Amino acid sequence: MVYPILDAGLALAGCDPGSEARWSRLRALVRELARAGAAILQYRNKFDDDVLVAQDALAMREAAPGLRLILNDRPALVAPAGWDGVHVGQTDLSPSYARTLLGRRGIVGLSTHTDEQVFAADREPVDYIAIGPIYSTLTKSDTSPVIGIEGVMRARSITQKPLVAIGGITADNAPAVYDAGADSVAVISAIFGAGVSPGKSVRDFLAIFK
Repeated sequence: MVYPILDAGLALAGCDPGSEARWSRLRALVRELARAGAAILQYRNKFDDDVLVAQDALAMREAAPGLRLILNDRPALVAPAGWDGVHVGQTDLSPSYARTLLGRRGIVGLSTHTDEQVFAADREPVDYIAIGPIYSTLTKSDTSPVIGIEGVMRARSITQKPLVAIGGITADNAPAVYDAGADSVAVISAIFGAGVSPGKSVRDFLAIFK
């Protein structure tokens, strides 16, 4: 499965905050991904305040009511926006607190970067564990050391929870990541990068896993 991560800094470059052009852009992207066959989407916005992120979230929910939408690092906004879950990192709110806010039916994902973190995450109330970076990436400035395919294999041996691999994944290297034990690949720049067609990229990734 492909797990697109729509990073606001990458996908919304040039769109003024709070503008209709911004929300039109978000709606168009979400619709394109849904039509291409994406089943889930994460929205990552590390810079804007809760008010703007909530407005973004409402626009995206309106555009694709059937898509599972995951909000990065803002569990309090999930229910008001009608979203499905939250993804938290090692320095964000704890997974157990996120679970308390979302309840039993909400989706909670957690980022990990080492074997020890995967081991701890396996005991948390999370629905999936993200592991990475698998390869080097330019979409985050605070990335942990690259763990490679071997890191995916080790994570797979530690947990039976769904495993989402992230970091520098492309249509070319995704098969190796999948063969190493990942259940899904999280993709940012290979879908939302400059000059890339998001819909075509999603279809290319989905073709790999058929």
